[in-house]
Amino acid sequence: MNTHSNRKKVFVAMSGGVDSSVVAGLMKDAGHDVVGVTMCFSISHPNSKKPSCCGVDGISDARRAAQILDIPHYVLDFAADINDFIIEDFTNEYLNGRTPNPCVRCNQHLKFGSLYKKVMALGADYLATGHYGKIHYNADKDRYELSKAADERKDQSYFLYSMSKDTLPKVMFPLGDLNKGQVRDLAKKYQLNTADKAESQDICFVPDAGYKEFIRQRVGESVFVPGPFKNEKGEVVGEHKGIANYTIGQRDKLGIALGVPVYVYKIEKETNTVFVGPLAQLYSSGLIAKQFNPVSMEIPLEPIEVEARIRYNSHVVKAKLTHVGGDTIRLDFHEPQKSVTPGQSVVFYDKDVVLGGATIEEPIKCDSENFLIEESCKVGQARTAN
Repeated sequence: MNTHSNRKKVFVAMSGGVDSSVVAGLMKDAGHDVVGVTMCFSISHPNSKKPSCCGVDGISDARRAAQILDIPHYVLDFAADINDFIIEDFTNEYLNGRTPNPCVRCNQHLKFGSLYKKVMALGADYLATGHYGKIHYNADKDRYELSKAADERKDQSYFLYSMSKDTLPKVMFPLGDLNKGQVRDLAKKYQLNTADKAESQDICFVPDAGYKEFIRQRVGESVFVPGPFKNEKGEVVGEHKGIANYTIGQRDKLGIALGVPVYVYKIEKETNTVFVGPLAQLYSSGLIAKQFNPVSMEIPLEPIEVEARIRYNSHVVKAKLTHVGGDTIRLDFHEPQKSVTPGQSVVFYDKDVVLGGATIEEPIKCDSENFLIEESCKVGQARTAN
């Protein structure tokens, strides 16, 4: 486990779920002075069938778990923070034809941003959370590094890359070496009320009806402006119902029949156009990304080889990482990749270590003038035909 010796004052971010409740128990068992804190976002989905990590029920469950563990518990109001840093960005990204990743921003701006600063101001030595990841000190490189959790099925390192490297020495992930079954067993050992609680939904502020309905309720129907569907030749092949309704790689519910399967491969905000085409159009030889955060590395002066993940549920792939300048990087895949999506995160690994990550700005398509890339893309396109 990622713990530290000697008695310390540890604030535990308690969401009301089983993971963070167990963390509080582990920290108390380790002999630390433990304080539970829950972020209140003033979010409620009374008709939702999915548990939320930041609603009224979550606060109540966190408070009860703290009572069982006999530790103090405080609720801190971060309603303005989640609106300013997460929800506004989430809405605007979809309206701009991009697909946001609110969990990454939540970790960056809230859990290891606003909350981290608050507990440190209150005298914390460490902030502990229920994330499945690890933080270790690399003596050879004289720095702290973020890495994958032992349980690959629960690993959340993809969502943690946006942490500031300055916070790593003061953050603990006590579940990094455990699997979910072991965590449930510990919850029963501590007789926690959360022992059998279901997993929380991925996006806590979006109700069961989904993100499209959430955006409609927030900004109104008028933002869903119809526009043209165009094919790869630029020909109009139908009319879409507003770009926020579509994501890269989408095939279903397009409302057009062209006689062959087509996929959304580009969304153009400036002309309010959704481009559709055959599967081969989804493949890219690389990408450009911004907001580069080198959480466990120095900014590379020369291109380096990395393993990259372009979405949470994708496998890592080999690629060349080049720092273009400022907060911008370029990634060239060894083999073309499908559905590179602007707004999503690309995360770079060296084996288990999370080197860093960035927000995808645009794919580098397979019509590149670079011959090697072009040949690589032909391989990817040939696969789609088999």
